[in-house]
Amino acid sequence: MSSKTKIVVLRMKELIYTGIFVALGIILILLLVFMFAPKDSKPASTDTSDKYVPGVYTSSIMLNGNAVDIAVTVDKDAIASIQMVNVSETVATMYPLMEPALDNLAEQIIASQSLDHITYPEENQYTSLVILDAVERALQKAAVPGAETDGEADPSDGNGVQGEEGDKKE
Repeated sequence: MSSKTKIVVLRMKELIYTGIFVALGIILILLLVFMFAPKDSKPASTDTSDKYVPGVYTSSIMLNGNAVDIAVTVDKDAIASIQMVNVSETVATMYPLMEPALDNLAEQIIASQSLDHITYPEENQYTSLVILDAVERALQKAAVPGAETDGEADPSDGNGVQGEEGDKKE
């Protein structure tokens, strides 16, 4: 009978310390997992954010050396009106399709609140494109910084038609 029996004596104090350190280790690991785990948070400002800074924004179109301003009036989340301002008699006489084309486009833009899917007759296609470009530039000025707006391109995309930027805000 050569069995050597070992008796292990554990003191209650050592068991309590070991249990406390194991519990603290588990809490530390859980804390690290929760702190560094990727979060699936959605921006809270998307529901309550405004699209535009309210006001009247203009963009100019140069027609034979005469400037015609397209004024876009916006509320905080909608396009209210689009008008042609500072139109001289010369421009009105030389470009008779400007006014009807603007009225047609303004009606569609205000109804859809977007520059997407706008239709125009073939006989005033180029006039409509020039007006749409001016409206787009005015809406870019009106946009709240950091907010995306529908149907508007980046101002640095280089697709500008002959025209110059007008006043920033009236």
